[in-house]
Amino acid sequence: MHIHTRRKLVNGFNLMISAVMTLFGLFFLVWLLWTLVARGISHIDLALFVEDTPGPGDEGGGLRNAIVGSLLLTGFGVLIGAPLGILTGTYLAEFGRHAWLSKAVRFINDILLSAPSIVIGVFVYEIMVVSLGHFSGWAGAVALAIIVVPVVVRTSEDMMRLVPDQMREAAAALGAPQWRIVLQIVIRAALSGILTGVLLAVARIAGETAPLLFTALNNQFFTTDMAQPMANLPVMIFNFAMGPYEDWHDLAWAGALLITLAVLGLNILTRLFLRTSK
Repeated sequence: MHIHTRRKLVNGFNLMISAVMTLFGLFFLVWLLWTLVARGISHIDLALFVEDTPGPGDEGGGLRNAIVGSLLLTGFGVLIGAPLGILTGTYLAEFGRHAWLSKAVRFINDILLSAPSIVIGVFVYEIMVVSLGHFSGWAGAVALAIIVVPVVVRTSEDMMRLVPDQMREAAAALGAPQWRIVLQIVIRAALSGILTGVLLAVARIAGETAPLLFTALNNQFFTTDMAQPMANLPVMIFNFAMGPYEDWHDLAWAGALLITLAVLGLNILTRLFLRTSK
């Protein structure tokens, strides 16, 4: 067999296998999304957003306390973690590219990126929940912030490194100090990519359950006090899905659909940021 013919056959075979595997994965993805929509869409109504989670045996109810709790936990987690990640990424990209400390920070950041979230939850449980003597929303926000930091560090550093060095050199030739170059040129040029990293981090923590089980736990009642245990959608879904009541199962499906739609919307928004930054 001629070598070119053999290469074409091997290439065609590999393309066919790749297409089959892609369709195989898409089939289960579509199946999952269809199941979520079919089981959850009928239970999304006004009561879902204005009523709190029901107790055992209670009829009706909604997810108001869990939705507000998730928004607070996610919001404070990003407010704590995103600035730390951006500042760390700025140091790695601009001030300590080749320093030994930067190598150590990158290594630790890579470990945090792949660390199981339940390990982070246990860590925050030991340093905050045990110390304070009770679960709290602040402990949950700190756990989520630790998950946010490595994502933002990686994307911030990568986006700043994409800024051409000629722009830095031109600003330095005009007498601009390094802090001004970084602040007014590099960060401004990489801003879309940095915001994209923050949005990816939000999508990453939106559905985290394990760290919140050890930190924020749950609360059947509505509260905005971050110093107390706080309801949240991931833990609520876990508890209700394991519960014996059909109404709880319905609310769990509705909550899962809400999180899926939120993460999908954030990913679409991230794609739009990426498209405008190119």
